[in-house]
Amino acid sequence: MKRQAVLDIHTHTVASGHAYGTVRENALAAKEIGLKALGISDHAPGTPGTCDPIHFTNLRAIPRTLYGVHLYFGVENNVLPDGTMALPERILEGLDYNIVGIHGACYTDQGVAKNTDNLIRCMKHPKTFFLSHPDDGTWPLDYERLVCAAKEYGVALEVNNATVRGGWKKNCLENIRTYLKLCMQYRVPVFLGSDAHDPSQVGRFDEAIALLDAAGFDESLILNCSEEAFRAFIRFPVS
Repeated sequence: MKRQAVLDIHTHTVASGHAYGTVRENALAAKEIGLKALGISDHAPGTPGTCDPIHFTNLRAIPRTLYGVHLYFGVENNVLPDGTMALPERILEGLDYNIVGIHGACYTDQGVAKNTDNLIRCMKHPKTFFLSHPDDGTWPLDYERLVCAAKEYGVALEVNNATVRGGWKKNCLENIRTYLKLCMQYRVPVFLGSDAHDPSQVGRFDEAIALLDAAGFDESLILNCSEEAFRAFIRFPVS
């Protein structure tokens, strides 16, 4: 990737219960690595140890800019086995974006068709703009259906740096390569996610970028390269 990433929207703070940085520590780390924008996306209820839903209703108390870094407020929302989401809709309305993803703590495999149906149902929500780590073969997916639905509903798929670096999820690298090809075929954007659980990981995408480069992925489909493109994608209100 020739252009530098300017934002990281998949990061966690101490509010998630198993992460180790505050909002301000993450923002300072973002500044130090040269990011222009940072998204805070703590885990929704259902993830052990995470915060109460009231946490997400009071994010407006945080300044929109810290250390010169623009902040955006979202959630990494759990997809439940019945296709609903863990964080109530009334709370989602007050957030900038919703990242939906399957997490083993609150999901059991429903089979390829139902797993895919569940994600697509969550993608239809107007605040859902991103799909986190759809790479774990523990809950297999129909990637062509998923990418076509992402195009229809305006959702970007994640290339998760923690997944690529660790390589421990079932068939994860093979699955990422599969949906990257489909995203190029159908012109569906992706985003790089650090999935940072410590400030030292904020904005770190080296392994994910290497995978994109190896796949010859079209840089114009990567949302991290432009804050303006990101804001347009989430339909962020013009001030």
